[in-house]
Amino acid sequence: MKAIPIGEFKTNFSSILERVKKGEKVVISFGKKKEKVAVLVPFKDDKPQKSRKLGLLKGKVKCIFKEDFQISDEELLSL
Repeated sequence: MKAIPIGEFKTNFSSILERVKKGEKVVISFGKKKEKVAVLVPFKDDKPQKSRKLGLLKGKVKCIFKEDFQISDEELLSL
């Protein structure tokens, strides 16, 4: 998986898209720190999310996350 800065991605969009079509995964980075913000994957590799089991609570508890649910890394680490 190769990381590509957004400027290079915009300049070479067609050739990068061809690489993705051949099965390569491409990471898009952004900004001076080259923060990784997205991954392009071939459509055939895009799999729907499976429902997650709740372990010992399976069948006893129901857990639903709304589409607009958000949690930051800091909030997650403080739990």
